[in-house]
Amino acid sequence: IDFYPIGYPLSERKFLLKHNKDNFEFDIEKLRDKWFKTSYLLDRKQCGEELALTRFHNYKNQPLRFRFNKEFTGKASQFGINLRRRKPTGIRAAIIREKGVNGDREMAYLLYLAGFDVKDVHMTDLITGRETLEDINMIVFVGGFSNSDVLGSAKGWAGAFLYNEKAKQALDRFYQRDDTLSLGICNGCQLMVELGLVYPCHDKKSKMLHNDSHKFESGFINVDIQENNSVMLKSMSGSRLGIWVAHGEGKFQLPYEENKYHIPVKYSYEQYPGNPNGSDYSTAAICSDDGRHLVMMPHIERAFLPWQWANYPENRKSDEISPWVEAFVNAKEWVKKRIYK
Repeated sequence: IDFYPIGYPLSERKFLLKHNKDNFEFDIEKLRDKWFKTSYLLDRKQCGEELALTRFHNYKNQPLRFRFNKEFTGKASQFGINLRRRKPTGIRAAIIREKGVNGDREMAYLLYLAGFDVKDVHMTDLITGRETLEDINMIVFVGGFSNSDVLGSAKGWAGAFLYNEKAKQALDRFYQRDDTLSLGICNGCQLMVELGLVYPCHDKKSKMLHNDSHKFESGFINVDIQENNSVMLKSMSGSRLGIWVAHGEGKFQLPYEENKYHIPVKYSYEQYPGNPNGSDYSTAAICSDDGRHLVMMPHIERAFLPWQWANYPENRKSDEISPWVEAFVNAKEWVKKRIYK
């Protein structure tokens, strides 16, 4: 196959075009603005002039930057993970599903990779009493669009717990135990907030509202892991990682001052689109006072392998896993200490 070199990269932010005796020079930043202007004009119709202009200004001012823990090697063996494990560990987690959710397969594999034996639990199992969660130490409510988001995100899913005695009893008993963890991702986050599972003692309840942009937001963004008390994320504080968001109602409305909440993960940029929904305090996740129950809108199960990232550090091409795996290893170790003490 014949090929012909037509160009090469420059260190300068410019584009040079030569043809015979003609020479042209273009500023790359200006070209990008020209290219992006069509998106800006479409954004004006979808989310209004203010946010469309904010995105237009910020698309080049919110670069992806990553900061991994110095101890992170990218190798599964660092966390004692056996990629070929076939035997059960006796450390049990359950994925709770409702019709319309997704991401359960990815989450099941992530839990299994970290060392959990994973059980698939549908809401019908809880409603009929076939499943009681008595032998489960961690539950995960996955993302998606339960009941097609009729009446709002997770409203129907919450009703399935509130108005079915056996399902409600199983959930209540699970949260009354002191050897359990829970995680809600996206639609699961909306569910746990709707049920008041993170801050049950708050008189003013947190809410998940429609994105400020009035549209579904999907993208690969930066988040910062703060100093925190989360069982899953405490060891990862100080990291800046990449992760996917995909939601229409992802705005955390937190009625109290920030110090009334534990916010382990924040969007790295306060303004749109780095903060894709306009959440109070740039919140991407909140966790309970004891650190055991965590909810987050970004999809951690879509970013635990390097190839899942839209952009991964060039100098880490040999990584087998991404830093997000550590959160689930932390959860497994926490449970292990309590069931084998």
